[in-house]
Amino acid sequence: MSSMPLTPQPELRRLGPADLEAVVAIDAAAGGGSRRDYFERRLAAALRDPVRHLQYAAQDGRDLAGFALARVLAGEFGRDRPALLLEVIGVDSGRRGRGVGAQLLAALESQARSQGIGELWTQASWRQDRMLRFLARAGFDLAASHVLACAVQAARGADAEPARDRHETRTMKEGDLEAIVRIDRRLTGRERLDYMRSLLSEALGRSAVRVSLVARCEDSIAGFAMARMDFGDFGRAEPVAVLDTLGVDPGFARRGIGAALLSQLFINLAALGIDSVETAVAREDFELLGFLYRAGFGPSPRLAFVKPLAA
Repeated sequence: MSSMPLTPQPELRRLGPADLEAVVAIDAAAGGGSRRDYFERRLAAALRDPVRHLQYAAQDGRDLAGFALARVLAGEFGRDRPALLLEVIGVDSGRRGRGVGAQLLAALESQARSQGIGELWTQASWRQDRMLRFLARAGFDLAASHVLACAVQAARGADAEPARDRHETRTMKEGDLEAIVRIDRRLTGRERLDYMRSLLSEALGRSAVRVSLVARCEDSIAGFAMARMDFGDFGRAEPVAVLDTLGVDPGFARRGIGAALLSQLFINLAALGIDSVETAVAREDFELLGFLYRAGFGPSPRLAFVKPLAA
């Protein structure tokens, strides 16, 4: 009795600059448009910091069968332990149904475990049927976080103007790191110098659109908003801003510092033509959830998913 020959499995390796054209083509075929700028930035980030940015390719002979991009979360969205965030995964349309996506995910998980990371996170819109099925088969569950979104124009009401007028807000600078770390320490009880330094470095990088802010009160930095432009994570076709971290020194609480930061952020984003801001908040963080809802945020069509990684 004869049997069908087994299809060779693609070779997994780290993604490199030479893969850019193939990655863009696979993604464009799936999404209907080119996101070349996004992938150029992500590949460049991985070259600068290969420990924090994990990117894999599935090589099938001379062709790229698929790819996966992920980055390590150290403290974004109030997290207190590291996790790996799956940003985008793509498989060539002619090679779907052969387990290429599962192979790429397994490579990311293996590398994450070797770095002491215990969770894999991602997001997907409830409208992305194919991705939702893939995540379910891969062992993901809904995460205990709320993904919130806010339309920039809708949030620029008169209620925020008094707070913005009372406090000086400006673009974040390299010299603000010490103050930012101090505020974060008072809020979290943890020393997150490396995390804050990496966020600041990304915010001030040559290719970054500078939207992170600090607010001053009584001649000192009283709060900060760490935000970034997102041009492609989780299959997004339109650019959005992502609010990673918002912190106000407890000594300046209830003076409108947070409102002033968000108000200025919305103004800056509107000038850049950005229509939406997103963030993720732990479901038990009622104070922050309440603040963001009052600022104009609401439920996003995106859902957060998590997969525990066994040691």
